[in-house]
Amino acid sequence: MSLFIVGLDGTIVNVALPSIRADLGASVSELQWTIDAYTLVLASLLLLSGSMADRFGRARVFKLGLLLFTAGSLLCSVAPDVRTLIVARMLQAVGGSMLNPVAMSIIRNTFTDPRERAQAIGIWGGVIGISLALGPVLGGALSDGGSWRAIFWVNVPVGLAAIVLTSRLVPESRAPRPRRPDPVGQALIVVLLAATVFGIIEAPGQGWLSAQTLVLAAVSVAALAGLIAYERRRPEPVIDLRFFRSAPFAGATLMAIAAFVSLGGFLFLNTLYLQEARGLRPLHAGLLTLPMAAAAAILAPLTGRFVGRRGARLPLIAAGLGMGASAVLLTRVTPDTSTAYLLLAYVLFGIGFGCVNAPITNAAVSGMPAAQAGVAAAVASTSRMVGQSLGVAVVGAVAVSATGTPEQLAAAAGPGWWIIAGCGLFIVAAGVATTGEWALRTARATAREFGTT
Repeated sequence: MSLFIVGLDGTIVNVALPSIRADLGASVSELQWTIDAYTLVLASLLLLSGSMADRFGRARVFKLGLLLFTAGSLLCSVAPDVRTLIVARMLQAVGGSMLNPVAMSIIRNTFTDPRERAQAIGIWGGVIGISLALGPVLGGALSDGGSWRAIFWVNVPVGLAAIVLTSRLVPESRAPRPRRPDPVGQALIVVLLAATVFGIIEAPGQGWLSAQTLVLAAVSVAALAGLIAYERRRPEPVIDLRFFRSAPFAGATLMAIAAFVSLGGFLFLNTLYLQEARGLRPLHAGLLTLPMAAAAAILAPLTGRFVGRRGARLPLIAAGLGMGASAVLLTRVTPDTSTAYLLLAYVLFGIGFGCVNAPITNAAVSGMPAAQAGVAAAVASTSRMVGQSLGVAVVGAVAVSATGTPEQLAAAAGPGWWIIAGCGLFIVAAGVATTGEWALRTARATAREFGTT
């Protein structure tokens, strides 16, 4: 249920962006921040929340996350202006950061058999797919039938029910020897992500070579260099760089970023294209993208079973080809593009996205010590949120016009679709490179270093 509301919140808000823009007078950059304020805070705190769960108890942190997410949703629904909405989205994200890594660490500690774990992760991917499928339709129906504010109300009863069920059904667990806090490392992560995303979103208005953009770029580079240097010296860092000695783990992290750059960019671009370039109402736009989400929901659990039996290479190749081919098709759209053409592109994207989650998640958590599952899962979840933040920021910066005719709006999206196509090609290449015998040897060596087999 927690994964459902977190996943739903991403797609349901995207469909409502034009309604929020009209009601609150938001600019394109403010629409980007409505999405990225959530994903950026989420990405910044996932590692901290994962280690907190290992230290203080996974069920306890999980329930706190549900409470904060529900409260943030309620505040979003009554926001009087776009700035208040962005702040409330940040509160949602603080709670959301306590959900995904903790849920994954529960899976890691419950399912010790690799095949069963891969299948459980497939079910997890199916839940994400279902939320992806319902989000556009539900968001469109609520925006059309009442107000965009209703899209946040749906989280409240689901969140409260999840708190009750967690108290009754989820046993408490914690790491035998949790990591010590790492406030310096955590602060450097926040500075790195905030400076990077803020710089990209604001660059079109300020100028790519403006003083602000260049200073933020320098801060990002300095924070990254400082993080690597500092974390290498700590006995228990917030990011254990030894994880990345495993080629499958490092590859999974990079592929997750690429996949969610694609997803974030796709949802942002496609929402504005359907509602502003084609003039569709929110509900009609949501219904049109339903085949994409349905394909992802159907394929995710099937891919999980396939990964458990045959490995990750073929699903990763299919994922990259599907998302890449979809983006190439969408580079040619106009306001008059046929519905059949759009549906073909959407289904291809859904097939690709449905194939990617299970293999990258399985690679991220397999071979890591169960005692540190919260942190290991948080790295995987962080890479997703970083990717989605960058997708909205980069695509919004290079591909979206604030005004223009429908033809101009459709044409402006072209560079964004090519970025997504490049991400698909990267997933294919990385999927092949990180599933061979050499990559598997690095994973086994890393597992031995952590005291696992």
